[in-house]
Amino acid sequence: MTPSEKIDQLIASIADWRGKIFASVRKAILAADKEIVEEWKWMGSPVWERDGIIAVANAHKGKVKLTFDHGAKLPDPDKLFNAGLEGNQRRAIDFFEGDKVNATALKALVRAAVEFNQARKAKKKAPVKSTKKAVALKRAKVSQTK
Repeated sequence: MTPSEKIDQLIASIADWRGKIFASVRKAILAADKEIVEEWKWMGSPVWERDGIIAVANAHKGKVKLTFDHGAKLPDPDKLFNAGLEGNQRRAIDFFEGDKVNATALKALVRAAVEFNQARKAKKKAPVKSTKKAVALKRAKVSQTK
């Protein structure tokens, strides 16, 4: 079974309001960027990725929690984050019964997470010269010119 099929099955198994919220959250995330990939990790958690983890969602007893892996680094002009605000890395949105999903704001937050992941990935790919190699090359060039 694919991760997407497992997520379909999870949402279908949640018969109350949390299933509807979960489905709305998922729809907004996938609509934010066509290259987002759904994964199934940590023994049963839906995860959305593009160039790294964007967010993970879980249905709890009285809420649906959507946790952004690097949420502390993301702009949140619509003030969606309402949980995990004290952390240095993650931020979360807790959806409670009666809450509406602000799809427009959520999509903007997801796009910001994708941009953050891509910037991190670009930094990691930037060539880093080994200090020893750089010194050895300079010495070789200097000795060739003498």
